[in-house]
Amino acid sequence: MSLLDAMRGGLIVSVQAWPGSALDDPQVIAAMARAAQDGGAVAVRVAGTEHLRAVRARVALPIVGLIKREYPGFEPYVTPTLDEVRAVIAQGAEIVAFDATARPHPNAAPSELVSAIHAAGCLALADCATADDGIAAAAIGADVISSTLCGYTADTQGRTLPALDLVAAYAKLRRFTLCEGGVHSPAEARAALDAGADAVCVGSAITNVDWLVREFAGAVDRVS
Repeated sequence: MSLLDAMRGGLIVSVQAWPGSALDDPQVIAAMARAAQDGGAVAVRVAGTEHLRAVRARVALPIVGLIKREYPGFEPYVTPTLDEVRAVIAQGAEIVAFDATARPHPNAAPSELVSAIHAAGCLALADCATADDGIAAAAIGADVISSTLCGYTADTQGRTLPALDLVAAYAKLRRFTLCEGGVHSPAEARAALDAGADAVCVGSAITNVDWLVREFAGAVDRVS
C-alpha cells in the first residue's frame, strides 16, 4: 500500500503554534503530535526544523513538513525556496508542503520545488488558493493538491471556509485532494470528504490552544 493510500479517508492533524506562544516549543509540539498519532490521525503537519526533528523522534506517522520563511518583496512563505525544501527533507519528512500559488516566488518556481522534492524520494504537497492553482500544481506533478491557502491570499480573502467548492474542483484533477483550512468540527470534516477530499487536515480546532482559549474567553465576556 502506498503512503497516500494509507492516508486516504483519514485525518491529518496540523501541529503548529503561533510565534511567541507557550506552545511554540519542540517538545510541546512533539507531545501534541504523539497525541494525534495515538488518537487516530493518519499524518501530522509540522513547521520548522526544530519542531520537525522533535516530532520525527516521537512519532511513526508520516510527516507533512514545511518551513515558514518570509523573503522581502515576495508573498509566498510556505517552503518558498529550494533551501527550505532541503531543510524539511533533512529532518525526515515524507511529504513536503510548499506554496503553489501563481504569486512570484523568491528564487525557484514551483516546478523546481516539485522536482527537488521528487529527487529526494518525497511527495510534493501543493498549498493552493484557487482552482487555477490546483490545475497548475497538477500539471507540474504535485502529488497532493490542498486548499490550504484559500482565504489567505489577496484574491481569496473573505472566502467562506472550508472551501468545499474548491475541494470538489481539485477532486476532478485526479490527484490526492486535501481539504485544509477552516475545518472546525467533525461534521465539517465529513462534509469535506463528501465533497471529494481524499483526506482532511485540521489544525486550530485541535491543537491551537491559544485560539481556542480566546474563542471561549470571548464567549464568556459577551455573556457577562
